[in-house]
Amino acid sequence: MTQGTAVRGKFISFEGIDGAGKSTHIGFVADFLKTAGKSVVSSREPGGTGVGEKLREMLLHEKMDLETEALLMFASRREHIAQVIEPAMARGDWVLSDRFTDASFAYQGGGRGLDRAKLETLENWVHPHLQPDLTLLFDVPLEVARKRLDATRTLDKFEQEQADFFSACRNEYLRRAAQFPHRIVVVDSTRTIDETRAQLTHVLEKLIA
Repeated sequence: MTQGTAVRGKFISFEGIDGAGKSTHIGFVADFLKTAGKSVVSSREPGGTGVGEKLREMLLHEKMDLETEALLMFASRREHIAQVIEPAMARGDWVLSDRFTDASFAYQGGGRGLDRAKLETLENWVHPHLQPDLTLLFDVPLEVARKRLDATRTLDKFEQEQADFFSACRNEYLRRAAQFPHRIVVVDSTRTIDETRAQLTHVLEKLIA
């Protein structure tokens, strides 16, 4: 390798319906990678930048037209890519993002019913050449997810949706996993934390190798 030239980093996204438990494991993945000698940048969507965090407040708490919601999600994502993800990967850092475009397909597409073709158009415009190297999809039955949410915090507008909304979101996530099996790994989040982390360790070791 030429002196001063960094090996491009990798990009891992974390997905799942609200209450699936993905946030519980992001710190574990970050620590695992750091122990393996990787420089790690952790972020989230919507958010991750000054502009993105302002949009996050609107998106999570304000009622708006469905297409406005989708456009703002991708506007926040474009800023996130330009300001955080691409620069970090160019430095050789590994980027961990709590949600990415699969979430838009699940929530605005599956849950809200937005035409999938419109989401594909936005995806191809906002990041035509960027996809996560690995997407960890934490999957649980709806009743488990709802019980976890009700026990933790004040709910935002998405978390307050009814069971049929989350069922549609989950179905779209699983459809995406079947469509992109080379990238999306489904993690059974009903298992114990130790069992889940054993699976994560196995997946991460293959990605690092």
